[in-house]
Amino acid sequence: MAGQSRKWMILVATIWIQAFTGTNFDFSAYSSEMKAVLGVSQVQLNYLATASDLGKAVGWSSGLALMWMPLWAVMFTAAVMGLIGYGAQWLVVTNVIALPYFVVFLLCLLAGCSICWFNTVCFVLCIKNFPSNRPLALALTVSFNGVSAALYNLAVNSLNHSSSAVYLLLNALIPLFTSIVALIPILRQPVVDPVASDLVRRDQLTFLKLNLLAVITGLYLLFLHPSNSLTACLLFAGAIFLLILPLGVPGIIYARDWFKRTIYSSFRLDGSGFILVDAEDLELHKELLSRPNSVTNGLTTDSVNIDGQKNGSDESC
Repeated sequence: MAGQSRKWMILVATIWIQAFTGTNFDFSAYSSEMKAVLGVSQVQLNYLATASDLGKAVGWSSGLALMWMPLWAVMFTAAVMGLIGYGAQWLVVTNVIALPYFVVFLLCLLAGCSICWFNTVCFVLCIKNFPSNRPLALALTVSFNGVSAALYNLAVNSLNHSSSAVYLLLNALIPLFTSIVALIPILRQPVVDPVASDLVRRDQLTFLKLNLLAVITGLYLLFLHPSNSLTACLLFAGAIFLLILPLGVPGIIYARDWFKRTIYSSFRLDGSGFILVDAEDLELHKELLSRPNSVTNGLTTDSVNIDGQKNGSDESC
């Protein structure tokens, strides 16, 4: 039963990874500043935007890496790729270092490859832990990837930073922090056992609730816009709360299993009624009733003896 709650913890971890690793969606936020620092044309800037998607063309490398590396190592490799790719771009935009255009292009490729590696980790986790409902698990986690740009926008506005280069800094650090948070559920993956049909239907109902929560999260980020840094901070805290809310699913499952083990199992159905008796006392009671000199048999024997004596007295008279 503990495995049931742990597999939902893994699903929540994949939701967090997807929500904070769609870093290629916020390129337009810092593209103008990057264009000015590099001194490139609009066409060259468009090539940099394309490079992030081209990095996914070598995403097959994540599959090869899984043949030789554990899943958590692949996840942290993706985080390091993003740290190097976006971190070096942040240093370039903030004029800390100077790099040629071709090197920046390669950094964009590296950052795009990190996104693909993160996606591979999430897909493997969903397929492994939800073999009976893998389409629902994959669709749910991928849906959270689209909220990354809105989350990063709220994070930057809450910091009230004048330079848009902070997007690059957050793109480098937040996926790494998310990987650290998701490490414990990934290391404690449950053993996958065959799931009964009633549990599959119950999981489908849980997925329906999580999909409704995903819709609420998307609408929240779509229609609520910050007017100042304080409002942005409050909205960002609300978004984090919506992402933490799915943690209630494994908590509810664990509480339900605990109730079945401790409370429900203490009631025993015997015949047509419930007997709230300790198991050892019940066995002792049955043993006493089965003895020949039990109370019931004793009463029956005594009554027979009395009747026999009475009949003997009558005959003697």
